[in-house]
Amino acid sequence: MKAVYLTQYLPIANQNSLLDLEVPKPKAKGKDLLVEVKAISVNPVDTKVRAPKDKVEPQPRILGWDAAGILVEVGSQVTEFQPGDEVYYAGDITRPGSNSQRLLRRKTTEPALTVGEFQLVDARIVGRKPKNLDFAHAAAFPLTSITAWEALFTRLNIDQKGADAGKSILIINGAGGVGSIAIQLAKLAKLKVIATASRPETVAWCKKMGADVVVNHHHNLAEEIKQIGYDTVNYILCLNDTDGHWSAMTKAIKPQGQICSVVENKQPLDMKTLKSKSASLVWEFMFTRSMYQTKDMIEQGKLLNELSQLIEDDVIVSTCNDLVKPIDAKNLRDVHQRLEGGKTIGKIALAEWN
Repeated sequence: MKAVYLTQYLPIANQNSLLDLEVPKPKAKGKDLLVEVKAISVNPVDTKVRAPKDKVEPQPRILGWDAAGILVEVGSQVTEFQPGDEVYYAGDITRPGSNSQRLLRRKTTEPALTVGEFQLVDARIVGRKPKNLDFAHAAAFPLTSITAWEALFTRLNIDQKGADAGKSILIINGAGGVGSIAIQLAKLAKLKVIATASRPETVAWCKKMGADVVVNHHHNLAEEIKQIGYDTVNYILCLNDTDGHWSAMTKAIKPQGQICSVVENKQPLDMKTLKSKSASLVWEFMFTRSMYQTKDMIEQGKLLNELSQLIEDDVIVSTCNDLVKPIDAKNLRDVHQRLEGGKTIGKIALAEWN
């Protein structure tokens, strides 16, 4: 099987930053599923993991944490899936990712025929693919949806069924992959959604996702929300530059309110304002459950199944805003470069093997 991999952490413009390589086909054991991946999508975590650093991997490292495909094998401890099931998932950052493909050789004298990709993934973090989506559009959902779902309903403890109806949430970077899902889930919980965006096209996207109002994150956010009638907000979901937005967030959060961030800080955060407000800061990292093999790992599989139903019921709409073909090292380098530019809207998916 052929994979897109790295050993050196190079600038993405360097053609050696991501390369093609033949690797052995894995086999499903225990709680694992072996998936023939039909489509993938790329997230900022891919670019962060791959970012230039003074390190060389002793063995090729395969990235990729979003995929949709068909099961071909199930491990001996798996009971909820069977070969032939169509699934989608975000995977586990501690294991080889989804950026690899299988080659079928019809005869030894003929060139290889590419027919798909194989990846091992723990069954507990896999959900059934929405029936009304193709593989590419399904692959755009898992990582961002798990992140948004956990941030809102687990970390911020917002009631999914509407018990917190009418409360306000500020979603910073509403047009990104996670923001696009978070807006929709927050509206599902009947919150008043204030999203941030700075360009006409990103403002329009946020409104398309369901935001009630959009403010500019390049301006003073505390002042921006005051201009639309809010002195403070109940919740803040920070999806971009925790350091840069911290002062505004501590001013904008309501006393006893809650802030959740998915972006690590680089500088110490001044907690004084949160202390006087009895407000809280929580973190969301969607790989926590798989990284630490927590007892509730299966919750990610459950939420992906619930999300599938919401998608099939047309409650949640696709956030895939671009589809690139085929899947290969060159196109992955191009997509990484676009994400690093910070101008993408929604998600970019890749499908069909070269």
